[in-house]
Amino acid sequence: MVHVQDSVDTTAVFDEVLAELEQRRTEFRAQRFVPKDFVERLKQTGLYRSATPAKFGGEPLPPARFLDRIERISAVDGSTGWVASFAFSQVYLAALPLETQAELYRDGPDLAFAGGLFPIQPATATDRGFLVDGHWKFASGCMGADVLGVGIPGDESNDGKPRTAVLRPDQVEIVQDWDVAGMRGTGSFDLVVRNVEVPREWTFTRGGEPTVDEPLYRYPAVAYAAQVLAVTGAGIARAALDHAERVGGGYAGVTGAPKLADRSYYRTEVAAAEAALRSARAWFYDLSHEVWETVVSGGDATDEQNAHLRLASAYLARTASETVGKIVEISGTAPIHNDHPLQLLLRDALVPKQHAFLGPAMYDSAGAVLMGLPPTTAGFR
Repeated sequence: MVHVQDSVDTTAVFDEVLAELEQRRTEFRAQRFVPKDFVERLKQTGLYRSATPAKFGGEPLPPARFLDRIERISAVDGSTGWVASFAFSQVYLAALPLETQAELYRDGPDLAFAGGLFPIQPATATDRGFLVDGHWKFASGCMGADVLGVGIPGDESNDGKPRTAVLRPDQVEIVQDWDVAGMRGTGSFDLVVRNVEVPREWTFTRGGEPTVDEPLYRYPAVAYAAQVLAVTGAGIARAALDHAERVGGGYAGVTGAPKLADRSYYRTEVAAAEAALRSARAWFYDLSHEVWETVVSGGDATDEQNAHLRLASAYLARTASETVGKIVEISGTAPIHNDHPLQLLLRDALVPKQHAFLGPAMYDSAGAVLMGLPPTTAGFR
């Protein structure tokens, strides 16, 4: 895997955190969430200020550099990579009024946000904002979050697009009901809010017009959200390939058959999987660099560029899952055990491609846009 080099100090801290993660990932999987103390460790790498506006003390990263970091975390533990990927969420929060953002970052730029945005729950309009009451799903990373968001309806002021209401953790009940086979450690628990009035200035439209004029906030926000999830799959697939190449020379079946690396089909399929994953990654990262250059130069990403980002993300997630599946298929009976590394990677790799941002409908929408038609799914941009 080729990485963009960070500063020496940042690289050293990042490597230390990855080593700690390797020791603790079983703990996270068992308790079903990444705890706040490890989120604090991730903050020490600069990850949680990498999408905070520079005007509020952040150190915004080009998307490709952030994605590379998430991929590297995911190669150690997919669940932690998934949770860390939401450090990009300050891109969404940049749609809040500047005064709200100043309050949000008052104690520093390292902010962990988690949201349970669906299903959208009704909210009664008040003189100050909205009375929020409801139950939301899939709040990945909520146990380590500094602020939480929940989805409420839009109105005429934002063309009816759903809003996100931002709350403090003490205003929200977390229901720990996450019982899944893949990405078990993400802590994607439910959020419950009971009759909390949220001022209008503490709500935003996801992917809405940013109030911050910096390059990162001109990068397509929803496409970026798809990218950060897709790249977790790439990290998981990388771990599977590394495993295949490492153990191929040492594993022999109980029947006395040749070692895996001595079997032509094993060598061929591992090589083909390497080619497929590296090709999908190259396209994915090349597009990210291209769009970044567009926004840094002062331009806006085109509809076609956004469609390519969405398409490349869906393709990478699918390729990553297929890569892990292929490695399992050629690895004999060992992966059938629940605690086998490939079994765990197989379950985790399934999750990104199942996400609504990365599913089969993205191909239809991308194809429509590339042919000059409107996208066929809501929220494509």
